[in-house]
Amino acid sequence: MDYEMDIEPVGPQVTVREAEPHRVDFKLSSVDLAFANALRRVMLAEVATVAIDIVEIEKNTSVIPDEFLAHRLGLIPLVSRNCDRDMEYNRDCTCESSCARCSVRLTLHARCTTDEVMKVYARDFVVSNDRANEWVGTPAILDPEGKGPLICKLRRGQELKLTCIARKGIAKEHAKWAPVTAVGFEYDPHNNLRHLDYWYEEDPAKEWPVSENGKWETPAPPDQPYDYDAQPTTFYLDVESAGNLEPDAIVQQAIYTLQTKLAAIIQGLTHPDAAHGGAGAGGSNGTGDEDMGVRSPDGYEPPEGIGGGFTAYGNHQMNGHSGGASAWGGGGRTPYGATPYGATPYGASTYGGGA
Repeated sequence: MDYEMDIEPVGPQVTVREAEPHRVDFKLSSVDLAFANALRRVMLAEVATVAIDIVEIEKNTSVIPDEFLAHRLGLIPLVSRNCDRDMEYNRDCTCESSCARCSVRLTLHARCTTDEVMKVYARDFVVSNDRANEWVGTPAILDPEGKGPLICKLRRGQELKLTCIARKGIAKEHAKWAPVTAVGFEYDPHNNLRHLDYWYEEDPAKEWPVSENGKWETPAPPDQPYDYDAQPTTFYLDVESAGNLEPDAIVQQAIYTLQTKLAAIIQGLTHPDAAHGGAGAGGSNGTGDEDMGVRSPDGYEPPEGIGGGFTAYGNHQMNGHSGGASAWGGGGRTPYGATPYGATPYGASTYGGGA
């Protein structure tokens, strides 16, 4: 006899509803609100990208002041593909100011010699070939004309000559490093859980129409008793890239960043002496990483009393020598040793570490 069995899915489930070159809309289910919101916040503020950080202006006779011009240049999205594993943070690099491992140099020289207004676009940048990979630092051109963002306008005799240094960073430090323009986030579109109390004048159903996400769920019957213990398990996210990273790369890097933070918490709870620079900081930490300190993945300041260890997101160092797999690579372990969360989600994908 043949039997049919309904097997409930185990673990988070993802349903991609729409996928475009710079946008992805997906449903995340079988997770709690804390995880879904943490993923949203990490995508907004903690995914590494490349943006112009230093502007050296040699000549600017346009009508735009130097400070305003530098601000506009910093907001131009630059291609950041694989910057998470190919580039170092400038604060962690061993160079004195900038090098190919931690920065990208862009130059711009434009002079108007006609009576017509000359428009200077991001496409006019010349990117140095001495960089971490062949993509990083190139202005992200998304418009059909292939011009990119408008930088300024020049009249006859006006000239603009400058050099820019682009560096790796996250939006927690400055908004110019943001990988997304927006992240849509919604759950319980029919308000079955009553987490929202809509203000209305006459009819809330007409004044607060249900979003398109409501088609993916069934509203609760009006006479159904309210369940005070019910919790949301399905969430709808709409990720719009700024053009510097592909949407799937943003989601994957956000998951890995969140995974690394959880691993840091596990390390701190299981080995508190090592995490706080105590007696266990210099010895074995139980994960096979002997004589190795641990640094916060945020990379702002190392814990007091700990030297060496891991750079912000880069390769680990042991006894003063660099070695081992990149923290973003496919080494099968986080910077904090083996954890229940396993290896990096990248595997041998285009955006992650090699197989």
